[in-house]
Amino acid sequence: MSGTPEERPAFVPPDERRHSAPTHPMISPHPGGRGPGPAAGEDGKQTGASGEDPPGAGGPAGFAGQGRPAGPGGALRPPPPSGPPAWDGPPPLGAAPLRPSLLGQVKKITDRVSIRWRLTLTYAALFFMAGTVLLFLMYVMVAWAIDSAWPSFPFDLNNVSPELANELQQGWYYYQRSAIHQARSSMLTRSFLALLGVGIIAIIIGYVVADRALKPVQQMTATARKLSDSTLAHERIDLQGPDDELKELADTFDAMLTRLNVAFDTQRRFVANASHELRTPLTINRTVLEIALGDPEASGDLKALGRTLLEVNARNERLIEGLLLLARSERELSVRKPVDVKDVAETAVEQLVPRAEEAGVTLAAELQSAGTVGDPVLLERCVSNLVENGIKHNIPESGHVWVRTGMVEGALIVQVANTGPHVPAYEVSSLFEPFRRLNADRVDSDKGAGLGLSIVRAVVRAHGGNVTAVPRDGGGLVVTVRLQPR
Repeated sequence: MSGTPEERPAFVPPDERRHSAPTHPMISPHPGGRGPGPAAGEDGKQTGASGEDPPGAGGPAGFAGQGRPAGPGGALRPPPPSGPPAWDGPPPLGAAPLRPSLLGQVKKITDRVSIRWRLTLTYAALFFMAGTVLLFLMYVMVAWAIDSAWPSFPFDLNNVSPELANELQQGWYYYQRSAIHQARSSMLTRSFLALLGVGIIAIIIGYVVADRALKPVQQMTATARKLSDSTLAHERIDLQGPDDELKELADTFDAMLTRLNVAFDTQRRFVANASHELRTPLTINRTVLEIALGDPEASGDLKALGRTLLEVNARNERLIEGLLLLARSERELSVRKPVDVKDVAETAVEQLVPRAEEAGVTLAAELQSAGTVGDPVLLERCVSNLVENGIKHNIPESGHVWVRTGMVEGALIVQVANTGPHVPAYEVSSLFEPFRRLNADRVDSDKGAGLGLSIVRAVVRAHGGNVTAVPRDGGGLVVTVRLQPR
């Protein structure tokens, strides 16, 4: 490549090139070691063979004279970068995105198709393939059949000239080929139309077959949706039919439900037994403390300590009673009788009126008759827990609790709302977990053990209903229980 001397780049010796300033803004890969070039002193001369720095080189040992030329003001320049440049920023502007392959696009489309339609399309595709193969065989066999059935030339050509005989034979064979071609064309056109019509019927039949093939899976899904911890004891798929893959899957699912039922039942029995075992020493402690407080010769300090211990003992007893009730409500209902939630709510409100007056909370009840079937004791405790929770977690003065019962859109409704502190929406769902309280976990036990809403949810689920809670505008909570009407 030609060019004037001014256009050619100036030659840089290797030693100077090694000590030139870096042009790539990259951190040196040798931040604390020696540079690749020979060490240089203040006069720019190389050191001797011993590798020692010349006298007068500034800086501490191992830093000065490391092959870094001094810049302005005596500052050392970093060594040039080594290795390929690294790119750690965003992709360059205008970079074309990678286009997915045809196989990837097809897989993306097939992933959106349900298994029912996959089976239907598979059946239809197999039918069309079999019909196409059959059509090809018929196309070939029609030619063989006409060719074998075509009669030989019916006239005696011995008395005519060879040219005329040849012409007559060619015409005869032409009619033969024309007949074969017309038969093939007519058969192919009509066969395609018939294949298209029967193919549409095959798609419909394939959909019905796929639906019947997936019916056991639908039965498993319906059973799984109806399952709960209270129905594990008797709810099973019990699929009838031949010992195929679906029957094996259903039996495996039933065996898993049996194991789950045993595990849940073991857990409930453990909670109930542990609660019963803990009640005995608490009762003994309460009796001993009451006897000690009744002693006229007991000192004031001893009585103050006894009253404190009695409060702690009473709190523990309430905790044990809550655990027992929670374990009982999580079981399948043993008592089922007609219940009017209006009577249940009236009883719960009457029992809690003195506590509400003591806390400065006004109770307002709007009760309408609504019947259901269940355990009256558990339903009464459910409403009591909701009202008691509204009284406990209320504002210090002029608080309100509203209790409503009735039928709304064919469902039995029990709703309890209260004033109180603001409840974040993301905290509402966690309030139904055992030992969970607002903005606290296992603290503030003076307001309860944290089992009230857990018991409410367990009781409602045992009765086949559901419970929801939403924050109330202005503070507090609105809890709504929906039960099945009678």
